[in-house]
Amino acid sequence: MKQRIITAVIAILLFFPIVFFGGWPFKTLVYIIATIGVLELLKMRMTVNYVVPFALTILLLWALLIPLTEHEIMDLLQINKTEMTLTAVLLLLSYTVLVKNKFTFEDAGFLVLSAIYVGTGFYYFMDAREAGPEFIFYGIIVVLATDTGAYFCGRAFGRRKLWPEISPNKTIEGAVGGVVLACVVAVIFHLIFPLPHNLGIIVFVTILASFVGQIGDLVESAFKRYYDVKDSGNLLPGHGGILDRFDSWLFIFPLLHLIHFIS
Repeated sequence: MKQRIITAVIAILLFFPIVFFGGWPFKTLVYIIATIGVLELLKMRMTVNYVVPFALTILLLWALLIPLTEHEIMDLLQINKTEMTLTAVLLLLSYTVLVKNKFTFEDAGFLVLSAIYVGTGFYYFMDAREAGPEFIFYGIIVVLATDTGAYFCGRAFGRRKLWPEISPNKTIEGAVGGVVLACVVAVIFHLIFPLPHNLGIIVFVTILASFVGQIGDLVESAFKRYYDVKDSGNLLPGHGGILDRFDSWLFIFPLLHLIHFIS
């Protein structure tokens, strides 16, 4: 616990100012974090040994992260993100033939889905910052409050397991506690830094976001369980890897855009 707290404090002191400042330092940091996240997924499946598919996956990830506001890049390439993804799919499938199925169809699918999963999540994370710092900090505090509430309520009141086959330590009571604390913190945040929505919408969206964020956490747990690894990486002492820390973010920020909470 001590190591977790120290790492969290250091991360907040380094990360939050960059998020608040925005601009190219923030985008550069997100590109780096997203790249590490994909690397963690690829290491789980041991697909980092395939140099050409690995390079294509990273290029696809970076393409998916390009903000739509930077349309000059797309205009220069005369290609959109859907076409970039299709190109990557065709190249990866062609590679399976070139290496006589040593690199398989399943490997190709895993790489494309990994790039989309991480790239889309972090793209919408950056897009939230473009909409205004209040939106991105709202999303972040919902995640942090959910994690905190789930941890302490689970330890104090947890009796019924939430999904023991995937994450044996999580409980239903903890999940509910996470949602409750997220709502309390979100309301306080809204009173201090008003969002362009009424209080009822804030509470409803927070309940939904907290629930979806916990699904994102369980998805990452399912990956680790399937590939038999304890953590996605070891970059963050006490927390594991990038995906261990950002798994909920990759679900919450796309959700906030899909429901037009962030416009």
